Amino acid sequence: MKTLIRIVSMVVLLCSCASSVLAAEASLQEVVTTLEQGYASLQDLQAAFSQSTQLAGFPKPQKGAGELALRRPAKGAAQFRFDYSVPRQQIISNGRQVWFYQPENRQVVVSSLESMLKGGNSIAMAYLTGLGHVSRDFTVSFAKPSRDKQGNYLLELIPRKPTPLLRLLRLAIRDEAVTAYQTTGQAKEHFPVAASTVTDASGTETRISYSRIKTNSGLSAAKFTFKVPQGVEIIKP
Repeated sequence: MKTLIRIVSMVVLLCSCASSVLAAEASLQEVVTTLEQGYASLQDLQAAFSQSTQLAGFPKPQKGAGELALRRPAKGAAQFRFDYSVPRQQIISNGRQVWFYQPENRQVVVSSLESMLKGGNSIAMAYLTGLGHVSRDFTVSFAKPSRDKQGNYLLELIPRKPTPLLRLLRLAIRDEAVTAYQTTGQAKEHFPVAASTVTDASGTETRISYSRIKTNSGLSAAKFTFKVPQGVEIIKP
């Protein structure tokens, strides 16, 4: 469970595109501003995701996939929902409580969001909810190389206050989002992240790729609550 909670909270924490031959290569500040401005206007998010976690000392990565939803209400903490198809499970929060449901085990672990954030996880959760500030929380540089095979810009972010859960964060920012910012001076995409990779203090890496992204569609708060099925054991740590 701890590994899955880390994945959710990191996640910032977060699509293929074509590079424009007419656009000049973006500066680091232009890429960062594209990211920060987009997050600032993010109200809600829906996306498909696939993840791969490479545990230090283990040859084969752990795979996962599913759909996620995030919502930032006008007041209170952000709400989130991860519906995993592989492995089959759900992690849901209404901004106060968190439910971790494993249908095969007929168990749901219920805890407070506050307890989930303990242990130095607040920066990563800020990115998940769209409240993070790259310039404030990280020392940012281009990775080497500065673009991936799809043309996305690659950022390497070192937290100013490293924690056991977050030693290094890498983000792939879609080229078309950066090009739009260069052209208009405004970020047009609320969630311009194509993929994120988190490295913790032990060297474990978790990469999450996002697709079928839909933002600011007016998600209801009702989507972020969980009704415990009959016969399911409730566990409160």
